[in-house]
Amino acid sequence: MSSSIRQLMVCSPSAIAPPVLLGVEVLSVSAILFTNYSVEVPQIYNFNHPAISVKDVDFCNVTVTYTHPGKNNAIHVETWLPQVWNERLQATGGAGWTAGRNVLSPGLMSGAIGEGYATTSTDAGLSPVWPGDPTLWALVSQGNVNSYVLDTFAYRALEEQALIGKSLVRSFYGRDPVYSYWSGCSQGGRQGLMLAQRFPTLYDGIAASAPAIYYGQLGQSQFIPQLIMNEMKAYPLDCEMDYLTQQAVAHCDANDGVVDGIISDVASCDFDPISKIDSSFLCFSTGANMTVSQTAAVVANASWSGYFNSQWELIWPRWNYGASLTGLGYAPNETNQTVNAQRTPNWFAQLYLERNASFDSATITSEMFDRYWKRFIKIYDDTIGTSDPDLSDFKAAGGKMITWHGMADELIQTKATERYYKEVSNLFPDVQDFYRYFESPGAGHCGYTGVGGQPTTVFDALRAWVENGTAPDVLPVTFNGTTNNVYNRNLCLYPLKQVYKGSGDPTSPDSFDCV
Repeated sequence: MSSSIRQLMVCSPSAIAPPVLLGVEVLSVSAILFTNYSVEVPQIYNFNHPAISVKDVDFCNVTVTYTHPGKNNAIHVETWLPQVWNERLQATGGAGWTAGRNVLSPGLMSGAIGEGYATTSTDAGLSPVWPGDPTLWALVSQGNVNSYVLDTFAYRALEEQALIGKSLVRSFYGRDPVYSYWSGCSQGGRQGLMLAQRFPTLYDGIAASAPAIYYGQLGQSQFIPQLIMNEMKAYPLDCEMDYLTQQAVAHCDANDGVVDGIISDVASCDFDPISKIDSSFLCFSTGANMTVSQTAAVVANASWSGYFNSQWELIWPRWNYGASLTGLGYAPNETNQTVNAQRTPNWFAQLYLERNASFDSATITSEMFDRYWKRFIKIYDDTIGTSDPDLSDFKAAGGKMITWHGMADELIQTKATERYYKEVSNLFPDVQDFYRYFESPGAGHCGYTGVGGQPTTVFDALRAWVENGTAPDVLPVTFNGTTNNVYNRNLCLYPLKQVYKGSGDPTSPDSFDCV
């Protein structure tokens, strides 16, 4: 019997045992054989890994469709099972308001099978269209939140993805994976931390990068620039915000002793955007000279200062200097004004607090925003906040986890991840024995943006830690900054930071210490 016939026989619904899970009814199992699959996966579509050239891979694509009886839902878990298997499972996460099986998933899963991993992704029963639209599922009806779907998105589907993926591996290969891993960034990073918090025995290693944790605080903080602009009734041009970011980098770039186009020493940056009001510059959007408006400076100052409530109490950390102010949180509209095109209206207030899909977020005042902030945390934090620092069960299970976060992330505040890691550290003085955190100066969200370096060895470092006990002290990165030079640096294990020795080639990691 030829190998192709054997593959066809094994890669068929009749040959694959349907997963058996408590509270789950399998509706269908499909299996499609792919042969000689080849694709180029760029690094930005392969979180925590380098770019990879996938060549002539044969694999079985198994999709399990299931429901929770009585809930009238349909969830899909897609699993790719390569013929040449390294005896390991690598589950992949979502992005935006999608749990997975989105536009990024083919890259993540292709990268995994290209290295010999079996891999899985789940849609949690939601539309896979990125970045996701909770207006399609957040409410059962006006005034009634669809709590079950939120629970499924937040955590339930993650457990089922792992159990179904492992069941399919067992059925297809005749044995369990020797090691199981999770890899994700942003929403996928949040999912990784949720797995460590709620389901600590499912994965041996978790790469949870730029995690969207403190979910309610994060989502609402993205609305703050819009709130300020609405109250000032003025909307700056995108070029104003970019100019202020450029000025911040120029002001603070040299604080670390090296001019390389990024801010490495964010703590020492004292740039004041208010000082730039009425400064003249060439606007790339209009091609004409203009001056910085008061609104642009106030919005930038608020973004770089943090969220203060109406009593001027600091409630939430800031975005770092150097993070784009026209990124995902401040996307310009067709007239190049900094209107939050992607996340306006405030879905957290509209759907989960007002519970009214027609609620106009433009009517939100500062006083209303303060109330929303507190209410969302009280009602939903246990469901999707993903901020529990008690990782005792994950530690006891022998799990290992690595998080990295770009310090110029324009969507998720790096300082929120710092806050979480400090909270874990307060509970576990030996936190570095099972959880390690790294920050990358100048890198934007998940490496898509910014000019700093995105680490490409995160997953390999995680695997070496899990399987060989070799914990990473640094993660190497390469970047160009805003110069023509190629810089090689080592990201330091938090709380250590890169410090220039004062002499030596600034493009070489040997010229820096972790201090």
